[in-house]
Amino acid sequence: MTMDVMMDYFTRYGGIAIFVIVLLEYLNLPGFPAGVIMPLAGVWAAKGNIRFVPALVITVAAGLLGSLILYYLGYKGGELFLQRYLNKFPKQRPAIEEKLAWIRERGCVGIFFSKLIPMVRTLISIPAGVSKMNLVKYTVSSTLGILVWNLFFVGAGYFMGDAVLNAIS
Repeated sequence: MTMDVMMDYFTRYGGIAIFVIVLLEYLNLPGFPAGVIMPLAGVWAAKGNIRFVPALVITVAAGLLGSLILYYLGYKGGELFLQRYLNKFPKQRPAIEEKLAWIRERGCVGIFFSKLIPMVRTLISIPAGVSKMNLVKYTVSSTLGILVWNLFFVGAGYFMGDAVLNAIS
């Protein structure tokens, strides 16, 4: 998918296209990375097709929904999956147990900062669910981390517009 196709989706379907594409990215599904999607939403806002705040809210809502889906998957099925995985790969047990302990120890602060690290920011939701982290605390810390991450990228697209388009195409 090219940048022109993405912008065409944004033009044709508006905020729904932004929401769906960002949701898929936060679900860690193949597609465009946040470094491409978010700035395009900002560029689209800068061109007057949507206001900046609604574009940011849409991306945060999509990111939070994706994070909550992965949290739920970890919460409901993660333990079973984890046990099967560890039975197949027992040498991975110390590393995985260390990551789960890290989440338990760091809690909200760990989730917040994890949302600011590429790749980790989407995957952290599953171990948070597996460890049965408090849903309200998880949601608040995720939302704040997602807001900071998305604000940086959507803002970059909004304020640097065409320079961002040239850099990512």
